[in-house]
Amino acid sequence: MSNQDLRDFQKNLPMALLRARESVMARFRPLMRDHDITEQQWRVIRALHGADGMEATALAEQTLLLMPSLTRILKSLEEQKLVKRFAVEGDNRRKLIRLAARGRDLYAKMAPLSEAEYKKIESRIGAEKLEELYKLLEDIGG
Repeated sequence: MSNQDLRDFQKNLPMALLRARESVMARFRPLMRDHDITEQQWRVIRALHGADGMEATALAEQTLLLMPSLTRILKSLEEQKLVKRFAVEGDNRRKLIRLAARGRDLYAKMAPLSEAEYKKIESRIGAEKLEELYKLLEDIGG
């Protein structure tokens, strides 16, 4: 197969998805920087919000983080008093991770700012296209 048989680099789906991700994340990174957290830490906080605790394996799956990375992130979040680990009742070997009060406060501060960025994206492309995009991405990942 020669290079002529490949689709144009700009029409390469992984590259298009990366460009889109970078474009979207450029909107959210300043919010995270302003609150002194990383993208991955925010992912963990968002995943834990509203959950009555999650085990690390489920949290890694939901946030698409590898377990070694999640372990480091959780250590940092614990040091910042944003999350806490609790033993599962009846099984001290298993631990649940929950947002601590400071983590819930941080979420409460950041959520409206994050949602405002989502609204800007929605106003730019329209609610229907945004919903279609979510569906298409779900279909690809499915």
